[in-house]
Amino acid sequence: MSALRPLVLLGSATLLLAGCADPSQPADASSSTSPSASAGPASIAKNAALAAKVPAALKASGIKVASDVSYPPMDFFASDNKTVVGAEADLDKALGTVLGVKVTIVNVPFDSILPGLQSGKYQLGVSSFTDTAEREKVVDFVTYFDAGTSLLVPAGNPKALKPGGDSLCGRAVAVAKGSTQALVDLPARAKTCKTPIKVSTFPDGTGVNLAVTSGRADAALADSPVAAYAAKQSGGKLEVTGDSYGNAPFGIAAPKNSELTGLLKSALEDLKASGGYQQVLAKWGLQSGALDKFEINAAS
Repeated sequence: MSALRPLVLLGSATLLLAGCADPSQPADASSSTSPSASAGPASIAKNAALAAKVPAALKASGIKVASDVSYPPMDFFASDNKTVVGAEADLDKALGTVLGVKVTIVNVPFDSILPGLQSGKYQLGVSSFTDTAEREKVVDFVTYFDAGTSLLVPAGNPKALKPGGDSLCGRAVAVAKGSTQALVDLPARAKTCKTPIKVSTFPDGTGVNLAVTSGRADAALADSPVAAYAAKQSGGKLEVTGDSYGNAPFGIAAPKNSELTGLLKSALEDLKASGGYQQVLAKWGLQSGALDKFEINAAS
């Protein structure tokens, strides 16, 4: 399976700024959208029929979307260290426009998002979660993007590492806490290693980035779109080596049996029909991850 969460490995100031924000506070007004607010592409508009199905309580309160805002190009802070931008942030806003409801993105540590959904603190979690059968036991997913896992290494790949095989055995590999790389991928690899993999786990992409660029980690595993963006933005310090693997869909997480789950699927279908979905992905160079259809709990 691809990563449950991308690991951002940027050498840029943008990611470092993200680490300075208070994860307990919602982003500012620019990370929210109301029915009258612009959501980007002109083709994105309110669907009156779907908006009428939004529960009255949510129309009044708006929808809180929990996201770990530290993973370009999916979710990260703009240069003001307040405005949430990225492909998933744009998708959040677009879905809010289609459903005619205010959406507020809340910066939450990745491993706290699903518990927050279960407790009712947030209505949705959009943070590059891979839809897995294990996670479907506690939340429902609506798929929206396809991604694999890539190996990110220092420029020139000085240790000749490869995404597959046993080349990571005995190496220090950086991963994010709660990711598939940390919980599934590396433990599975370790079973075939004669020399153990030295796993370095970090709470966010900033720590992962510093580990790789400083030489404390030999490489990192990241979701393919995030790894590609990280390499592009690293000023020549990082590169992706080999092909991605383990493609699987990302899903919007919602509490089990939430009234929003079916509405989100319909809203995504509306966005795809209008061209808005494709425009959001194209803005961030992510067209290759577009899904032909959206599913609820695709893993099961």
